[in-house]
Amino acid sequence: MSSKKAIITGITGQDGSYLAELLLAKNYEVHGVIRRASTFNTGRIDHLYQDPHIHGVKLFLHYGDINDANTMRRLIYQVKPDEIYHLGAQSHVRVSFDIPEYTANVTGLATLRILEAVKDYHDQTGQKIRFYQASSSEMFGSSPPPQNEATSFRPRSPYGCAKVFAYHTTVNYREAYNIFAVNGILFNHESPRRGETFVTRKITRGIARILAGLDKKIYLGNLEARRDWGYAPEYMEVAWQMLQCKEPDDYVVGTGKAYSVKEFLQKAFSRAKIQNWEDYAEIDPRYFRPTEVEHLVADPRKVKQKLGWEPKTDLDTLVGMMLDADIENVRTELSGKRGGVS
Repeated sequence: MSSKKAIITGITGQDGSYLAELLLAKNYEVHGVIRRASTFNTGRIDHLYQDPHIHGVKLFLHYGDINDANTMRRLIYQVKPDEIYHLGAQSHVRVSFDIPEYTANVTGLATLRILEAVKDYHDQTGQKIRFYQASSSEMFGSSPPPQNEATSFRPRSPYGCAKVFAYHTTVNYREAYNIFAVNGILFNHESPRRGETFVTRKITRGIARILAGLDKKIYLGNLEARRDWGYAPEYMEVAWQMLQCKEPDDYVVGTGKAYSVKEFLQKAFSRAKIQNWEDYAEIDPRYFRPTEVEHLVADPRKVKQKLGWEPKTDLDTLVGMMLDADIENVRTELSGKRGGVS
């Protein structure tokens, strides 16, 4: 039996790298979209890379940009995928206030571009593609917790607004054109591969650098914001499950437990056996958002009941995993410098 084919946008990100691992383990042929850059930007998937000249290779990378409708359309017709996982976005909420138009374009309109190409492909070939939209808990914004599939969207950032547009576009194309399109409304999910500018990695990497004597402080924004934090690979497993269902639907995914940034910070410092965390963490107003989202916590009953999904990794385990990885990363960096590696 021939393997399924999947396209992943955002394959070089945290989620894309874990999803690629999962699909390759399931014998998929995986096609990832990467942006051309003057520096290497494939660090999270380098361990998966295979020379495309070798027979039996399952991972292929294609230069493209989700802002460019033509390249995405050509890729769909070239690959003829069974599934598309649209993970690519400008995904930093605080940065979206600085570049709102770009965020609206890449995080919102890109979904429309891809779904329009999927619709045309259906019409031209008669072949169906299943589509996964990476939606976000930031869409709920100021809606009271806990949040589920019936909770009103009240976004509090350009990023959240763009994701709401993408969410409703996905629902509209599902209902108007009978496309198998689903929204995974994922609450915060972390890992050692999380971007270094996101608060969780900022904390664990900052502590690792403090332990190594490289830094003295971690500069943070709102410590009272509460978030529902889970483990990214588990969230990619349920994203895959959504596209294997008989009928398309939308699902909230989270642990159902919320912790403040301060609690995450305290757990990480405790894990590092550093007392008096207040001596090492400092508030910097530049990291506050113009409009804050104070409390996000998932009500994941639907995904548990319909898909049987349960989170397996608690926050203490996740914090330890991330801190240990960053300590090793810093140790490796220092070892390379001492060895004369530039």
